[in-house]
Amino acid sequence: MDAPIQLTDLYRTLGLTPAPRPNLGEFAVLSIAEAHARMGPDHAMPYNRRAYYKISLIEGRNRVEYADRSLEITDRALLFASPRVPYHYAPIEGRQAGTFCVFTDAFLAVDPRGAGVDALPLFRPGGYPVFALTAEQAREVDGIFTKLRREVVGDYTYRQEAIVNYLFELIHYGQKLSPLMDTTGGTPTNGSRLVELFRELLHRQFAGLRPERPLMLRAAGDYAGQLAVHVNHLNTVLKAATGHTTTALIQQRLLQEARVLLLHTDWTIAEVAFALGFRERSHFSAFFRQRGGQSPTDFRQRQR
Repeated sequence: MDAPIQLTDLYRTLGLTPAPRPNLGEFAVLSIAEAHARMGPDHAMPYNRRAYYKISLIEGRNRVEYADRSLEITDRALLFASPRVPYHYAPIEGRQAGTFCVFTDAFLAVDPRGAGVDALPLFRPGGYPVFALTAEQAREVDGIFTKLRREVVGDYTYRQEAIVNYLFELIHYGQKLSPLMDTTGGTPTNGSRLVELFRELLHRQFAGLRPERPLMLRAAGDYAGQLAVHVNHLNTVLKAATGHTTTALIQQRLLQEARVLLLHTDWTIAEVAFALGFRERSHFSAFFRQRGGQSPTDFRQRQR
């Protein structure tokens, strides 16, 4: 995966100019047909993390991929996407219709509920945030999107607050529905891709480490959350593919990076420890001694 796609990247791809009024550049609502026309017939949405939220009313056959799950939309569905979870969806047939909206944390900040949106079931990693809709449900959801379009072009003083209210109406509508399961009847698929995603995520965590910008993901649960899978499933897949548990792979990479930093920087032992996410030098020294067979100081002195 590349760096997260920003909302400005999406605007650029679609040839859109953010609204000039305050904060409205952090929100947009578009028809799916219009978006496909703007992007061109050969445009493919990459499997990646987006730095914005997206709610889509999809009409037409599509395949949606979250981490190692593959969900097939056969007719109509409501899709929720969070900045925390990478995803991809691709049309299976040419006929595509519906509407989607995109928005950022900054746009939600006008409402105190926005601060807790990631805690809602729809946006938690590990879920299935795609919901099949009946024709009647699709009409109801489309009615909410119609209200959103009306506010975007209106001149109501509190239109941002009104838009946020309609966004939460969509969210609560979705939370009342039953999610689609994956195309194998609920069994996660494509473990090889999950292994690749884990390795790529693990590698990215160590890029540009500094004592003032330390490692953020340390535990198996941290990685499972980022990859939108249950920690036990991640552990099972990695153990089958590599022979090592998730924790063991993380610790191996930690030890490898610790050796690099000790040999190729002039940082103090404490600075190396902080960069690797250890709160205390003593904790880092104990980790290094247990897995490396000697203290960080001894290792640095003997190798230089």
